[in-house]
Amino acid sequence: MSQLHVIDHPMIQHKLTIMRDKNTPSSTFRELLYEISLIMGYEVTRDFPLEDVEIETPMEKTVQKRIAGKKVAIVPILRAGLGMVDGLRALIPVARIGHIGLYRDEVTHKPVPYYCKFPKGIENRMVIVTDPMLATGGSACDALDLIKEHGCKDIRLMCLVAAPEGIKAVQEKHPDVDIYVAAVDRCLNENCYIMPGLGDAGDRIFGTK
Repeated sequence: MSQLHVIDHPMIQHKLTIMRDKNTPSSTFRELLYEISLIMGYEVTRDFPLEDVEIETPMEKTVQKRIAGKKVAIVPILRAGLGMVDGLRALIPVARIGHIGLYRDEVTHKPVPYYCKFPKGIENRMVIVTDPMLATGGSACDALDLIKEHGCKDIRLMCLVAAPEGIKAVQEKHPDVDIYVAAVDRCLNENCYIMPGLGDAGDRIFGTK
């Protein structure tokens, strides 16, 4: 079974509370999402392997640690997932970026794919999938299916806010994918929105409502 990692650092909780406030403007919402994504990235990459390397400081030669050749791809689920990319890229500048486009049918509430583009050799990289909201889990599961179809095996799902229903769906369909979230909220409402949630993340990031 995949591991659920709730990254409830005090600074994350503080920033997330501001994001939840309906009066928070899009510009502030985007800035806070960037900051939280950067902080969460430290935990997502905590188990990266290290190797010894000899360097010379201004004082002497010394053996220190560096990342041991871990290659990363960041794959946002469009469009809201884009809001988490820059924070991760600040932490991992050499990461390659892919994109998966899914939208939710307003009647069936099921995800419909419309775009998929991955960097060459993604199957040899650790893939971090980003989406601020893990609601029903439908979009996340479909995105993970597409990534696995390209041969990827080391995959992590990074979300801001999750509902128990979405976590359960991902863990059942993709038990090999660890989930990283900043908060687990109460439930989904009748329209499959997370409660208390923070509204439509895409609209709040891009100011489209």
